[in-house]
Amino acid sequence: MNADASQGRKDKAIDLSSRGIGLVSSHTEVAKAAEALLRRKFSFAGAEKAEVLVALGGDGFMLHTLHEMLDGNRRQVPVFGMNRGTVGFLMNEWRIDRLPDRIAEAKAIRVAPLEMRATTVGGETFTHAAINEVSLLRETRQTAKIEISVNGRVALPELACDGVIVATPAGSTAYNLSARGPILPFQAKMLALTPISPFRPRRWSGAILPDDTAVCLSILEAQNRPVSAVADQTEVRDVARVEIHLDRDRSLTLLFDPEHALDERIAMEQFAT
Repeated sequence: MNADASQGRKDKAIDLSSRGIGLVSSHTEVAKAAEALLRRKFSFAGAEKAEVLVALGGDGFMLHTLHEMLDGNRRQVPVFGMNRGTVGFLMNEWRIDRLPDRIAEAKAIRVAPLEMRATTVGGETFTHAAINEVSLLRETRQTAKIEISVNGRVALPELACDGVIVATPAGSTAYNLSARGPILPFQAKMLALTPISPFRPRRWSGAILPDDTAVCLSILEAQNRPVSAVADQTEVRDVARVEIHLDRDRSLTLLFDPEHALDERIAMEQFAT
């Protein structure tokens, strides 16, 4: 065999398309460079036919990929993320070695999104999914005033604040944690209800609720104290009422290296300094 033929065999891409493994990446230079490197070593199935997706980017790109599945713009398949972004809490470590074996050995974690149904002051209704959290935020210098109901019962008649967050366990280490909300172990089946800069009642630090709880946030004085509602990255402005519940029927699957599984990461965040 001549040297050219030997080199051609050596450089032949390893076929992952027959295993139904596809590849997507964010548009950053770092992610695109990683994608090019992987495509030189492996051949992948088209994203529209893949049974498993490898996603390169950060947490924002992972959320974008999952939302495309929830919105029907992409097939719902398990996703194995590798961090080519900043934080990468929802991603595995970036490395090219043993990729097929890592995917085969990965631990599957099911993530159910929140459903946010937001009704505006003008009477329009918008429904969006949130994997991390639904957050309500004041739009102006005026403090927001929010009535909180739990399972149809008024639990807090008036919360004066900058906003409030309803977070899943997956999202409890994100915006929720920055607002001094609790870290929720993944197996706890709970939601975090966390105020943002509460003014009255000043000492109310939030609540931990069973994840089958329906939360309703009604905006008091909505015309004079406008509030926006954000489901992960999707904003609805000038809301009057926001209903939130967990939608288990639309759960998605993330794949993690066994030593870096999401549930273990969330638990260990309680010891971060």
